Amino acid sequence: MEQGTDWREQRRRILEKARRVVVKVGSAVLTTEKGLDPRVVNRLVDQLSGLHDRGLEIVLVTSGAVAAGRCVLGAERAAGCMVHKQAASAVGQSRLMHSYDEAFAHYEKITAQVLLTKDDLRSRERFLNARNTMTRLLDWKVIPIVNENDTVAVQELKFGDNDALSAMVANLVGADVIVNLTSADGVFDDNPLENPQAAFVPCIENIAELNLQSMCRGKTGAGTGGMLSKLMAARRAASIGVPTLIVSGRQKLVLERVFNLEDLGTWIAPTQKMLSGRKFWLAYHLDPAGTIVVDDGAARALTVKGKSLLAAGVTGVDGNFGMGALVRIVRLDGGTVGVGLCNFKAAELRKIQGLSSSEIEKILGPCPHQEVVHRDNMVLDSSL
Repeated sequence: MEQGTDWREQRRRILEKARRVVVKVGSAVLTTEKGLDPRVVNRLVDQLSGLHDRGLEIVLVTSGAVAAGRCVLGAERAAGCMVHKQAASAVGQSRLMHSYDEAFAHYEKITAQVLLTKDDLRSRERFLNARNTMTRLLDWKVIPIVNENDTVAVQELKFGDNDALSAMVANLVGADVIVNLTSADGVFDDNPLENPQAAFVPCIENIAELNLQSMCRGKTGAGTGGMLSKLMAARRAASIGVPTLIVSGRQKLVLERVFNLEDLGTWIAPTQKMLSGRKFWLAYHLDPAGTIVVDDGAARALTVKGKSLLAAGVTGVDGNFGMGALVRIVRLDGGTVGVGLCNFKAAELRKIQGLSSSEIEKILGPCPHQEVVHRDNMVLDSSL
């Protein structure tokens, strides 16, 4: 994990010039065993209002609805299956927003509740409508408070956690930076709860090259995610040029200190080679309809040489997808290579897998494409 000499200058410059900021706060920061902690909410709102007064446009992505509902319903009712948690979220979401509303009103700030599911951002029309709404709210100096709509989101429509949601919201609003407030001081090279020798990592300059799973064993607290989910979200944000700062939300005046350029937390730099909006859409808004297994040679051709996927490198096909469907591309050992749009139906691909391009036409007849997945329609990311 090499660190250059200029990442601190990059961090200083971005934070100084930032005008639109996504702040994500998790349940591990907001809650105690008894539920939502109003003192934490008030301290957070105090800092956010201060940044707002400095001219920053703030979008708050917040967890805590389930924990707030648990406080009212009791732990037994709010635990267990998805339906119980969704019901607890329905009870807790209004209380969570009421807490924020009351706290922000003290500083004469107007807030807006924005509840999203993955389906809201997967549809281009709804994505643009959400973007227009958020832009208008920010133009009006309103502070949008965003949460996943847990009450109605079924598993396939869930973002997974609010870390992933924060990256999607950053893309939605065109944020300059994400500040992810967590219970940890930042990122370590191993789990500090299990390894006391774990070293703090002040900067990650190329998150795309890291094996995140090996760095992140265990969760950070009460929410659905952990440090792995935070780094995966940061990788998504970095791919579109948005840096992330992972920092402890329990430190005194942490947001004020961050934007006063104090050196806190772990800075995850944006990648130099950014994904286009279209490729970001493919990678993170759509769900794969099937899986293509490739041999080691094909995997190297894709990841090292930047080649398209040819039928000769395909060893297996899972699913019954149609032409043009998004598919996950995996290695023989099951590790993910990336995702892409497949030029063949699953049934056709099973007939031609392992064959050279010259043999395809003999099996299927004239084909408009020689590539199974063209490199222009592919996103390489092992975390997908």
